Amino acid sequence: MIHLTDARIDELITIDDAIPALEQGFRELSSGAAAVQRRVRTEAGGVKLSTLGAVLPGLGVAGAKVYSTIAGQFNFSIVLFSTVDGSLLATLDANAITRIRTAATTVVAVRALAKQQARTVAAFGTGVQGRAHALALAAHTDLRSFRIVGLEGTRELAAAVTAAGSTRGIEATVCDAGDAVRGADVIVTATRATGALFDGNAVSPGALVAAIGSSLPHTRELDDTLIARASRIVVELREQAREEAGDLVLTQPGTFDWNDTVELGDVLTGRAKGRVADDDVIVYKAVGIGLQDVVLAGIAWRKYLARSEVKVLNALQGS
Repeated sequence: MIHLTDARIDELITIDDAIPALEQGFRELSSGAAAVQRRVRTEAGGVKLSTLGAVLPGLGVAGAKVYSTIAGQFNFSIVLFSTVDGSLLATLDANAITRIRTAATTVVAVRALAKQQARTVAAFGTGVQGRAHALALAAHTDLRSFRIVGLEGTRELAAAVTAAGSTRGIEATVCDAGDAVRGADVIVTATRATGALFDGNAVSPGALVAAIGSSLPHTRELDDTLIARASRIVVELREQAREEAGDLVLTQPGTFDWNDTVELGDVLTGRAKGRVADDDVIVYKAVGIGLQDVVLAGIAWRKYLARSEVKVLNALQGS
């Protein structure tokens, strides 16, 4: 039985692997070549068990991520099967995959939905996801000016982003929420906030707001004002967003119409429009879906096999 630890997964796959693979995965979901199992949460005695999965015949895998939540702490694992014969291929730790896939998908969304001349980003959050997002956006988009907002570790993250992007003229500074949002082309929220982080009126025309932090129906990072201003609301999977996206679920009736929301995969394939005009305010609301986890698990498994085959070949040639 193959089991891949988080440390091994970090050796096997990078965000450079993840971005094109996830874009392809969302395209396949849009075309009907892939299917997603929505998240199911079960809770007793303060312990929560959650499962979500996907079937990806194009990648040759199907799988499910299973994770526990205790006192706000998560532990993730993935079970991976073959879509050819149904055999169990591997089990994987999935803390690293969760970190990589979330930031990589946001890069895909920013590339697809931000206005072409976007250069300034307000990045909320300095935890695992906040750091992963800031560094991913610095490395894989045309964003150049980063405004870091958080409760702690802001200077450290700003320094890390500036250092990582020094050869490309990237600069990161620490800001408060109001100053960060004002004039920003892209706003990314990757926090554990339970209420709105800023006034939606302060968001500039043409901005893309990517809300990543909340995947619970009773928590949010964005206010009704911003949702009402949005020319387009983009989600990963509409059915799952309707159950989990507190930023949308908690809005007052009439703030927006669920029928007007579109899925990211449909934007990527051209089945639905994302940005139409430079002054459109776009909201991308993510909750995380099983497609992302299974795509990266499939890549990690394939790369592990490829490396193992190379080692065997080298050993045979050396004998």
